[in-house]
Amino acid sequence: MPALTACLVASPVAAAEPDILDAAVRKSGMSHRVDVTLAHPDTGWDHYADGWEVLDAKGNRLGYRVLLHPHVTEQPFTRALNNLDLPDGTREIFVRAHCSVDGWGKSTRRVTLDP
Repeated sequence: MPALTACLVASPVAAAEPDILDAAVRKSGMSHRVDVTLAHPDTGWDHYADGWEVLDAKGNRLGYRVLLHPHVTEQPFTRALNNLDLPDGTREIFVRAHCSVDGWGKSTRRVTLDP
């Protein structure tokens, strides 16, 4: 009976939130471009890093980048968010990534803007 029980109990899958390896902001005309490099153990359409957001210091969302497909064989990868309008006086932003299974990552990446 213990062998049967062992077969019926699923082993827990280690959750791995998306890891933001780098983030950079460039002024582009009157708006900004944010480039984010992240890594995540994507397994396919059932489990992948599916987006990231740009937040201000108070946690308000300033922008969101949808990742439209898994990046199983492209790790780490970089994607950009163009035409981001930042409020006047913004000196820093924070980037947080999202996983299709585990939700929002606990960590954020702080990016200081050039004056």
